[in-house]
Amino acid sequence: MTWSTRELAELAGTNVRTVRHYHDVGLLEQPERGSNGYKRYGVAHLLRVLRIKRLSDLGIPLSQIAERGEDEYPRESLHTLDAELAATIERLQRIRMELALILRQGTHTDLPPDLAPITAEFTEADRAYTVILNRVLGPTALDSLREMLTTSDAADPAMADFDNLPADADEQTREKVAEQVTPYARKLQVTYPNLNTVHDSPVGPQRAAQALALALKDLYNEAQFDVLLRVNRSLAAAEQD
Repeated sequence: MTWSTRELAELAGTNVRTVRHYHDVGLLEQPERGSNGYKRYGVAHLLRVLRIKRLSDLGIPLSQIAERGEDEYPRESLHTLDAELAATIERLQRIRMELALILRQGTHTDLPPDLAPITAEFTEADRAYTVILNRVLGPTALDSLREMLTTSDAADPAMADFDNLPADADEQTREKVAEQVTPYARKLQVTYPNLNTVHDSPVGPQRAAQALALALKDLYNEAQFDVLLRVNRSLAAAEQD
C-alpha cells in the first residue's frame, strides 16, 4: 500500500506544499515513482513526516532537524529550545506585570510604569524629552534620573516661568529666566552628577549626545532653547572658576 503526495499530507495532518518543502530542504527522501510517474510514499515516509512535524510543532527549526538527520531524540536541540522558551516566558511575564501596572494606573505606554505616573504632570516637551532620555541613557544616568524623579521635591518655581516662556520672549526676559533657572540646574548637577553621563549609552555616547541636543532644540521653543543654552554656559563657566 502506498500513498500519493496529497494522501500522505492528509494522513500526516499537513499539506502538499509542506511535504514538498521537506523534500527541498533535504528532510524527506524522494520516494520511488509508480509506472504512471507519480510519487508513491510508504509507511517510512509517513513516520518521517510525522516526526518532522512533531519537532517543528515543538518549535525546533527545520534547519536543526535537518542537521540531526534521522535522530528521533535531538537532546541538544530540545535543551536549547527549553532555555529559549524559559527566557520567552520570563519576558512575557514581565510584560504582563507592566501591562497590569499600566492598566491600573491609566498611564501612557511610552515610559516604564515606574516613570509614567511621575511624568503625568510634566509639560508635553518635558515628558517627550524624558521618553528620549529613557531610550538613550545608559544604566548609570538612568539610575540618577529615576532617583531625581522619585525623590526630589517639587520643581523650582523658576521652572514655571521657563515652561510658560513664549517663543518670542525678548532678550531681557530670556536672561531673567536663565538667571532664575541656573541655581536649580546647578543644584541638580551637584545632587545627581551622573545625570548627564552618556559613556554607557546603549546607542553610544556620541549618538546619545547628538540625539539629546536635537531633542532639546526640537521639543522646546526658540526662547526656551536659548535659555537652556544660557544656563549651560553659566554652569560650564562656574566649573572653570
